Amino acid sequence: MAEVSLRQLSKRFGPTQVIGDLSLDIPSGEFAVFLGPSGCGKSTLLRMIAGLEPLSGGEIHLGGARIDILPPGDRGVAMVFQQYALYPHMTVRQNMAFGLRNIGTPTDEISRKIADAAEMLEITPLLERKPAQLSGGQRQRVAIGRAIVKQPRAFLFDEPLSNLDATLRSRTRIELARLHQRIRSTMIFVTHDQVEAMTMATRIVVMNRGQIEQVGTPMDVYRRPQTRFVAGFVGTPAMNFLTVAAVSDEAGFARVSLPDGSTVTTVIPTKALPSAALTLGVRAENIQPGGGIPARVDVIERLGERTLIYANLRDGSTIVYDETGDVQVSIGENVQLAIDGSNAHLFGADGRAIRG
Repeated sequence: MAEVSLRQLSKRFGPTQVIGDLSLDIPSGEFAVFLGPSGCGKSTLLRMIAGLEPLSGGEIHLGGARIDILPPGDRGVAMVFQQYALYPHMTVRQNMAFGLRNIGTPTDEISRKIADAAEMLEITPLLERKPAQLSGGQRQRVAIGRAIVKQPRAFLFDEPLSNLDATLRSRTRIELARLHQRIRSTMIFVTHDQVEAMTMATRIVVMNRGQIEQVGTPMDVYRRPQTRFVAGFVGTPAMNFLTVAAVSDEAGFARVSLPDGSTVTTVIPTKALPSAALTLGVRAENIQPGGGIPARVDVIERLGERTLIYANLRDGSTIVYDETGDVQVSIGENVQLAIDGSNAHLFGADGRAIRG
């Protein structure tokens, strides 16, 4: 088993605390993605697991055994870096063999492991080339192969796709997902790209300011964000946020009013509402034309299969909604919108989602 357990981890750089009392359990075989903006502590946390950054407090366990007291090479993890970190004077085969030779692995075993990893990653024809003769995507696969041959108990990926172009990044995401399905090892992947998180993770760990905001499956995080931060960070476009006030009770559910007087009936129990200010959160796909909320079209973003329309409400706030395909709408046009209250969210003044 290769479950990873983080127990009350903390990290300080001088007086600045970047990770504070963080605890998390990652089951064996899971593809966990640490997702968050730059500076939230996700890469620092990964480096702490790898042993490249000392802990200020807490413990790290892998498979039930404490590893934070061990040097990096003895922890049973392998890390893939953003910058590949390949030796330029060595061939692909030599790069993949380097770590194994350093620990005295027999030559025939090294050859077998390299052959198996190269076939899995489809880089067998590249084994005698040097890094300068490879594309960015090929170099990243070599870096992954170098980790695979070590047969670690857990793989750690530190934003490995950020240097690739959009097309190659998309293809490599699929390759990594397939790799996880084949070898079923525990993988921890760090990224600020929520598309990468949504498409690869079995579970997403959303981080903000050195703390965990939410842990859940991709669709759970998307559909049931626990905080306004998560709701705004996960999803493209970001969730719309509108200041509202509770106005009435509709069969036990909260009915709220927008600044222009328009109302939306939610499926959130009235009894759950705090007395403080409320924020209504609604995603673009849950807003449709043809309702009673007046708005004026400001920007149109045509994406082919869908069109995102940015419109201004009467109070000056912006709301984004989408329609399928190439819709016939023009900038400056007045539209009437309807918000699907059954898929709307309410957040309190503390930023926490209000649930029934």
